[in-house]
Amino acid sequence: MKLLLLLTLVFNMQDLETKDSSLQEITLGGGCFWCVEAVFEEIKGIEDVISGYSGGKIKNPSYREVSSSRTNHAEVCKITYDPKKITLSNILEIFFLSHDPTTLNQQGNDVGRHYRSIVLYNNMNEKK
Repeated sequence: MKLLLLLTLVFNMQDLETKDSSLQEITLGGGCFWCVEAVFEEIKGIEDVISGYSGGKIKNPSYREVSSSRTNHAEVCKITYDPKKITLSNILEIFFLSHDPTTLNQQGNDVGRHYRSIVLYNNMNEKK
């Protein structure tokens, strides 16, 4: 059992070491994170899409807490992409075409502050 755990740790560390350092990330929320995830998982140049919550006032909230609209979190996806294969501009174009950012705290039948449209940038270049 200890050997299996050690091998798992070694393989996980190798994965971290071989990860391409030229990859970039942007965090986007456009309603239900599963819908955003489904769109971006099919795009060439997108390496990974992870759903979660961001922008709230408590750490590690549950779905129930977020859906109560009391934590101020939004459902988001952290999108890891290869800028040699897809530009941030292309990602944002797909993002804005795949949901309606003009509906306040709602996407289709999903209603609540956690379904708001949100772009979380990492630096001033992304903000521009």
